Amino acid sequence: MIVGLKTILALKIKKILISQPQPSEKSPYFEIAKKYGVDIVFRPFIKVEGLSSKEFRQQKISLPEYTAVIFTARTAIDHFFRLCECLRVTIPETMRYFCTTETIALYLQKYIAYRKRKIFFGNTGKLNDLIPALTKHADEKYLLPVSDVNNGEYPLLDQHNINYTKAVMYRTVSNDFKPGEPFDYDMLVFFSPAGIQSLLKNFPNFEQGDIKIGCFGPTTAKAVHDARLRLDVEAPQPELPSMTAALEHFLKEQSKAAKK
Repeated sequence: MIVGLKTILALKIKKILISQPQPSEKSPYFEIAKKYGVDIVFRPFIKVEGLSSKEFRQQKISLPEYTAVIFTARTAIDHFFRLCECLRVTIPETMRYFCTTETIALYLQKYIAYRKRKIFFGNTGKLNDLIPALTKHADEKYLLPVSDVNNGEYPLLDQHNINYTKAVMYRTVSNDFKPGEPFDYDMLVFFSPAGIQSLLKNFPNFEQGDIKIGCFGPTTAKAVHDARLRLDVEAPQPELPSMTAALEHFLKEQSKAAKK
């Protein structure tokens, strides 16, 4: 939890819930809290559980058959190597790794000697940024670790005839609020549709009222609208590429209004 410095501005937003685990001290959220005198609480609405080796076997996927892996999240990396260990699968030196961002690629260092492997990564975080590298290695047999909620279609990979198999390795579940746990927030910030689902599961009679809602990503925004809730802050936008940028812009506007 971050307790911001007091300000003379009568901001209506005093306490914000960020539905993610607490980040490192270098996170912009800390500066935002200090600058605008708000209390920011990191409290995930959802949590990730890995499939057991027994559950994974039910998909009838033989991990040793694959020569390359496509990673779209660090969570996918964790559960891929976890399952390989549980299933006693030895990952060959020839395995290639394709990651949607450099940050995800660098995370591989937790499990492998980075420089000794063949690793490729994109710059935008989108699969289409990886297509040139994937098609260049068209002979590879790709494995795509996914969660149960992202187990949809990947038309971009199909269009380019990428030989891939989706493998559900982890699931997203609601991180339920405990009885008596306070819910006194002026603003809620979500990063996935599952977070919205968890909100409604925990508080089936939730009434938004003056509570502001912010979200990141179009699918999360759609979930907010589908739940008939009011969306007050949305990212990314052309001039606000991150959730922290959008949140700071919103609080800045609130500060201006409070001065009047």
